[in-house]
Amino acid sequence: MNKKKKYLVIDVETANSMDDPLVYDIGLAVCDNSGKIYCTRSYVVKEIFFGEAQMMKSAYYAAKIPQYKEGILRGEYYVAPFLHIWDSIRRIMKLYNIKTVMAYNCNFDRKALNTTLRFITKSRYRYFFPFETEFNCIWNMSCQVLYSQKKFCKAALSNGWISEKGNLQTSAEVGKRYISSSLDFVERHTGLEDVLIEVELFAACIKKHKAMNRNISRLCWRLPTQAHKKEIAAYKAARKEG
Repeated sequence: MNKKKKYLVIDVETANSMDDPLVYDIGLAVCDNSGKIYCTRSYVVKEIFFGEAQMMKSAYYAAKIPQYKEGILRGEYYVAPFLHIWDSIRRIMKLYNIKTVMAYNCNFDRKALNTTLRFITKSRYRYFFPFETEFNCIWNMSCQVLYSQKKFCKAALSNGWISEKGNLQTSAEVGKRYISSSLDFVERHTGLEDVLIEVELFAACIKKHKAMNRNISRLCWRLPTQAHKKEIAAYKAARKEG
């Protein structure tokens, strides 16, 4: 195994409320700074997906349930009890000597995994990742390094990647459209597929060779809008006149 530092990139899909999210889909990839992928996994959490059928009906992407069932039959997802998945992920981290976990909205993914662990174990275990784990947020990195570029602002305003309140959109879907110039790209919102996008965005940030804060920041979405105030104001004025 080469000695490049490895990262665990993770993405979860959840049911229940945003305050108490319970994970039914976990996608992950082990990668390095260049975006090279060494390992991927795609899990469906047995206790939530099958054991909480009523809750799953209200899941944010509940319409995708038939897609998951078909994928399970094709072997695209590994269905397992949550504690088995927990153990498998810790083994992967140990195998690749991983100390840093990343996600696009890392605060949410970390919270969802902790919440699910506490739900499954009745709070006997409370923290999904080892105590010494460092958490990096690809969303925060992208907002600083990719979306604060003038080129991104131009693309965002040209393609309508702006909210009703006048903030530039900073979703992973928009990020993928920007770095790939695939303007019709639509995120699938399943764990592993989303993880692969996040790995690309992480690698794109690293390639810029710019200093950046990798920590979790719940307000990182504000950075691109703040960086492009003049351009956004001109865009709004032009639309108003038109």
